[in-house]
Amino acid sequence: MLSYDDSPEAVELAERAHELMEEVVLPKERELAGGMSVSDRTIEELRDAARDYGVYAPQIAEEYGGMGYSFRDVLPTFEEAGRSILGEEAMHVDAPDEGNMHTLELLGTELQKEQYLKPLVEGEVVSGFCMTEPLQGGGSDPKMLQTTAEKDGDDWVIDGHKWWTTNGIRADFLLVFARTDQEAHPYEGCSMFIVPSEAPGVEVVRNIPHMGAAIDLHGHAEIKFDDVRVPEEHLLGEEGKGFTHVQERLGPARLTHCMRYSGMAQRSLDIAKAYMTEREAFGTPIADKQAPRHEIANRQTELAAARALVRQVADEIDSGGEARVGVSMAKTFTANATQDAIDTALQFCGGNGIAKDLPISDFYERVRQFRLVDGADEVHRRVIARDAFENVDPAELDPITRFDE
Repeated sequence: MLSYDDSPEAVELAERAHELMEEVVLPKERELAGGMSVSDRTIEELRDAARDYGVYAPQIAEEYGGMGYSFRDVLPTFEEAGRSILGEEAMHVDAPDEGNMHTLELLGTELQKEQYLKPLVEGEVVSGFCMTEPLQGGGSDPKMLQTTAEKDGDDWVIDGHKWWTTNGIRADFLLVFARTDQEAHPYEGCSMFIVPSEAPGVEVVRNIPHMGAAIDLHGHAEIKFDDVRVPEEHLLGEEGKGFTHVQERLGPARLTHCMRYSGMAQRSLDIAKAYMTEREAFGTPIADKQAPRHEIANRQTELAAARALVRQVADEIDSGGEARVGVSMAKTFTANATQDAIDTALQFCGGNGIAKDLPISDFYERVRQFRLVDGADEVHRRVIARDAFENVDPAELDPITRFDE
């Protein structure tokens, strides 16, 4: 395996995470019958184990219940966690809580951190992130946002309709993205709010049936807001700076998604290689045949490139940069590389790839969403292409022959 420019602290943390995965999480995963959902009690036990191994919420400052590691240094551990759907839950680096913790730590007042961040880090509460809306509302084009929040005295009154709110069915509170200035451009007229799920007017309509219902308990909810009142102190960050704040959340979150899915893809390939080594077809093990070996080689190369790209972009973010184009490159490339790797692993495991005895089919169902969540491929390619065409040099065409009129 290639080595990367990870700090000694990052390597040591990832080694502890690997031990947790090998000694606790993967054995627990293998105990679950195919298609079963994990219980809340099992998640609590796994989180206790993560604390014992020294890998629980490493990305959050110690004063709020985490371990205080830098964003760049936790990336290898996120990949370890991604090797099992239970791993990210165990280490509490799972979406959307991980991104919401980052947002609260970055933008929250001390009161908000005390009331919401600390309990969230501890695992005492669950959070959701309400941004995506149904057909006529904001999605890949967030400027289409329809949910509103209007000031009424010392309160904000929220009206709107959200869906695909991960954890929404069981969230204790929601981070809600809404328009607060109807006259301003959406980039300047949106804000973010902390909304308790039990606030009057919050209606969890349903848990949306979806592809990839796996062993975790997240779910994706449709939620309506009808005259939901929250006090002024529930505004998260600055009024009118919602788009800026969302980008501050989504940039790092897209990279942590990349690492979790890289772990999932690598685990799939590891399972496939073990299967291909034992399984014989037409006189020899599958692993001895050239075409499958080349396929595995291609997938390993793509994952290595994805890891390197994510780390490079993370270095820029850690240095204070926005890295918007780099994030789009890393997210799009990794989403496709991980999907291809898991698809290859499933193919070479045949019937056992489709069956639920192995985790590959769960991974396969789960990975397809990665090309949509946190921005569809097409949206990120638009960002990349806009940058690519920004400084076209017409002098490059001086030597060519043109039609002589």
